[in-house]
Amino acid sequence: MREKLLKKIQERTIQVGVVGLGYVGLPLAVEKAKAGFKTIGFDIQAGKVDMVNAGHNYIGDVVDSDLKNLVEKRMLSATTDFSFIKDMDFIAICVPTPLDKHQQPDISYVKHSVEEIARYLKKETMVVLESTTYPGTTQELVRPLLESGSGFKCGIDFYLGFSPERVDPGNLIYKTKNTPKVVGGVGKDATEVIAAMYRAVLDGDVFEVSSPAVAEMEKILENTYRNINIGLVNELAMLCDRMDISLWEVIDAAKTKPYGFQAFYPGPGLGGHCIPLDPYYLSWKAREYGFHTSMIESSMMINDRMPEYCVERAGRILNHHEKSLKNARILVLGVAYKQDIDDYRESPALRVIEILRNEQAKVEYYDPYIHSYQYHGETVKGLEAISPEIVASFDLAMITAAHSNVDYAMIQRHARVVFDTKNVMKDLEPRGNIEVL
Repeated sequence: MREKLLKKIQERTIQVGVVGLGYVGLPLAVEKAKAGFKTIGFDIQAGKVDMVNAGHNYIGDVVDSDLKNLVEKRMLSATTDFSFIKDMDFIAICVPTPLDKHQQPDISYVKHSVEEIARYLKKETMVVLESTTYPGTTQELVRPLLESGSGFKCGIDFYLGFSPERVDPGNLIYKTKNTPKVVGGVGKDATEVIAAMYRAVLDGDVFEVSSPAVAEMEKILENTYRNINIGLVNELAMLCDRMDISLWEVIDAAKTKPYGFQAFYPGPGLGGHCIPLDPYYLSWKAREYGFHTSMIESSMMINDRMPEYCVERAGRILNHHEKSLKNARILVLGVAYKQDIDDYRESPALRVIEILRNEQAKVEYYDPYIHSYQYHGETVKGLEAISPEIVASFDLAMITAAHSNVDYAMIQRHARVVFDTKNVMKDLEPRGNIEVL
């Protein structure tokens, strides 16, 4: 099986299946097809499938013309019919792994996908889980489901591995194509062959580890590292506010050190699919071993509290201008979880708006990338545009995403007061109406 698959990779005769056509899956499917592998994307959402088959792109990190050309050349297609799995030689699982209402891992999407794959799995197939999850998922969940559902044996009839997705929406330098990849297979042969498949597609290095569990833990470490360090600066932001010290200036000074320090910045909370969620996966799994991840959980609590803290600060700022939070008109600028993207998954700005409204503030938002969003089953619509007159009509403008295509100088000139949680106005003068997190 090893030699046969390596030869098929070299000859570009591998048929590729990508399950889940979201922020991870569609860019991966495009890169596989661009590398010369005929690729089918699988998704339960017919709308996404129809858009792909029409050559219509809906993911920012995918080049519109690439998708269109690949579809026209019949190198890439999409379907809701999982029976086509029977034709695949390589299958990547790129489905969501959210948290449930109890902040515990919801792996139902992974489980459902694996069960569908097992029904149609053929021998001599590589199956790779890319969805972020807790250490042990590949061996403890995916492998038994594949073996029982297909009747095949892992390592004998098919290869299985884990290769964590590394997608940073909006990153202008690192995309799927040039980001280094980590691969951990069930057995050395599986690792070698799966790594060879990625090397045939990607420009970035492919780093092989000894097991899926190592690769799963590596992904958790990446994002928990960021969670903890952001938690540190968020806690310092609250302390520096009491001490009347600018944390932003402190960080600028600290990062002049050429070694031993990496700059992280405070904000209204954490957003995106990975950083706010991954530490919960690890802390949940750790309890199985009677281990309490105290440092990780502390940072999670700090970061989770930031939306409430920002609302508290907004209330204090309004008080200084002889205005109460109740019935105050507040303009929230930016609901994306990071700058210059249209992704609002887990965005702290949504929680900020919710808390402000619970405090009976009158809130509107403007985001040039997101004209409406879904939150707790409700559709919330934003302002289509902002003008000096609109900005001046609010008691407070609150910046929660640092989009580069917003005229902050205009906002500074016309706003009564600005609460800048992203320090995006750092170079503007005068600063009499600007408060910074």
